[in-house]
Amino acid sequence: MAAANSPVPGRGAPSSRVPTRFDLNTREADGDWLDAAGMVDGPGPKLRTTVTEEFPRTAITYNTSPDIPFDRSLNHYRGCEHGCIYCYARPTHAWHDLSPGLDFETKLFAKPSAPALLRHAFSTRGYRPAPLALGTNTDPYQPIESRYRITRAVLELCLETGHPITITTKSARVLDDLDLLRALAERGLTAVSISVTSLDPKLSGILEPRASAPAKRLAALETLAKAGVHTNVSVSPIIPAITDSFIEATLAEAGARGVVSASWIMVRLPHEVAPLFREWLEVHFPDRAAKVMAIVQSVRGGKDNDARFFSRMKPSGVWADLVRTRFRLGLKRAGIPQTKPLLDCSQFRPPRRDGQLALL
Repeated sequence: MAAANSPVPGRGAPSSRVPTRFDLNTREADGDWLDAAGMVDGPGPKLRTTVTEEFPRTAITYNTSPDIPFDRSLNHYRGCEHGCIYCYARPTHAWHDLSPGLDFETKLFAKPSAPALLRHAFSTRGYRPAPLALGTNTDPYQPIESRYRITRAVLELCLETGHPITITTKSARVLDDLDLLRALAERGLTAVSISVTSLDPKLSGILEPRASAPAKRLAALETLAKAGVHTNVSVSPIIPAITDSFIEATLAEAGARGVVSASWIMVRLPHEVAPLFREWLEVHFPDRAAKVMAIVQSVRGGKDNDARFFSRMKPSGVWADLVRTRFRLGLKRAGIPQTKPLLDCSQFRPPRRDGQLALL
């Protein structure tokens, strides 16, 4: 007999049963609740990933947030099959009457027209280039990229127009575009950050079940570094009493592979992510669930999450100070120089809407 909160094989969230901010009805499978929960006849059918294509009017999202280093981003996928339980983008699915839990991992959206919309934006009179960030919401190299190749088309456009672009991912699939990234790097137009949460593949398998294994991410960082791409290892998010033990070893592994900078972020639990994360802890780490949440709250002013600018990225308290000290010493021992990427905006040449570059 399976428990109602048993883990779902290959998925991060234990369920879709999480309340949302919009008073949407929580839906269960048809039929008797016990049977729907897999407590009578066993688990239901395997969850399949579906992709809905959508065609928005614009591609670039602008922001004025004072505590992030970019003012524009492109998110051509919504939802993410990687299934990272801690993903702060999960609440966006609630806007579509979908669960931030399993729906976020299985009911995805793709924007095939994003490269064309981006070309239009680049060609608009008065457009001023600045680094375009990919992977700020969901991963641009999640599994469906193999089918859609939207990320590759965006890189091709940036290479064509000389537009700087940054990438954040936790997938070794980034190497599928090594040729473009090498060409962009030669012109000072790109930087890539890969998140390595732990070095334990078993832990990674329940924390971020469909992301690349830690060893593959480290190998991707090494390949990118050897190709001349500015590489950053993001030891993020750090989850107290779950992943913090890997800080120093991850930095050492990254430093040995030629990574030139490193960063970290404490786990953030906005909106529906907090109850999902609590449920995940009870399923996978019931022995330390209370301890983990106590530490999380200790660095967030006594709450599950602190959404205020600056403090959301800078946890406070004794535990946070200890992580900062460990990270600083780990950087020194690993020999990571903390080089900042110098992305060149002067090469940008706007394209004409017919696909040709304009003469200036």
